[in-house]
Amino acid sequence: MSSSRHNTVQSVSRVYTDVLASKPQSYWDYDDLNIKWNAQENYEIIKKLGRGKYSEVFLGIDLSKGEKVVIKVLKPVKRKKIKREISILKNLVDGPNIISLLDVVREPQSKTPGLIFEHVNNVDFRTLYPTFSDLDIRYYMYELLIALDYSHSMGIMHRDVKPHNVMIDHNKKTLRLIDWGLAEYYHPGTEYNVRVASRYFKGPELLVDYRLYDYSLDLWSFGCMLASMVFMKEPFFHGKSNTDQLVQIVRVLGSNNLNKYLEKYHLKLGDEYEDIGYYNRRPWERFVSDHNKNLVSEEFLDFIDKLLRYDHQERLTAKEAMAHPYFDPIRPSATTNAAN
Repeated sequence: MSSSRHNTVQSVSRVYTDVLASKPQSYWDYDDLNIKWNAQENYEIIKKLGRGKYSEVFLGIDLSKGEKVVIKVLKPVKRKKIKREISILKNLVDGPNIISLLDVVREPQSKTPGLIFEHVNNVDFRTLYPTFSDLDIRYYMYELLIALDYSHSMGIMHRDVKPHNVMIDHNKKTLRLIDWGLAEYYHPGTEYNVRVASRYFKGPELLVDYRLYDYSLDLWSFGCMLASMVFMKEPFFHGKSNTDQLVQIVRVLGSNNLNKYLEKYHLKLGDEYEDIGYYNRRPWERFVSDHNKNLVSEEFLDFIDKLLRYDHQERLTAKEAMAHPYFDPIRPSATTNAAN
């Protein structure tokens, strides 16, 4: 992160802009975080669940309680990154639909850190999402917005929203937003790293190197998830590279609106885009087929149009998204569940 470049147009979030100004520095300044590492012998690894770029994840057991837990063993990364993730998880503890950090442990010899989380009985999204009804999609995406609005209200951008990071226990009808390893505190006017989020869920701001982004990045990724679930096209924007990712977006949202976005923020596309070509905007109705029409509604088409916008300032915020008529059929049950 560096101070803003001269010719770039400034932009600050429309919501929760100065949340951190009212919090003590110790809340967001993770450089000074003192971590109290506990002994790892309280936990036993049962089996490997998966691996990511920065960690390996295991199913484990808390021997003192006899309960299942998830153990995230961090690969060698900068100490600052570990501190950031722990700081954010601690600040979000008990937040609605946010994974609970239960403990932090360290292997005595190697000093390898492990994060202990609550266990969620998750089914892989590639298996689960195709079984969802229209109301299931509305219900779970509302639950995800509850988590996003809460984290944004706490001054935190997730920056890696994607199906792999949304754990759903369909039997219990519960959802948890996990993997806060790329999350960061939002300070208005700060330039952030654009090498965040996974390719298919990267907002246009990341792909055109606009670093003054904010919470609205998460709403682009959310929109990609929703479009994928409803249109049954996984992933919705399927780029072969980061450059091609923007091309896939332009093929849907059109060249004219991209150019308006670039002009508004005084941005220039890199040389890698010189052959980008010209595309007309594709109406959302074009993606409706016999295969997915039972999941599509007028409210959905209006909703997705207000989320997947080039201009991050135009996207609905998490709170605005929750108020959209798309959620009218499930709102009472969703809010009751969140309150429990």
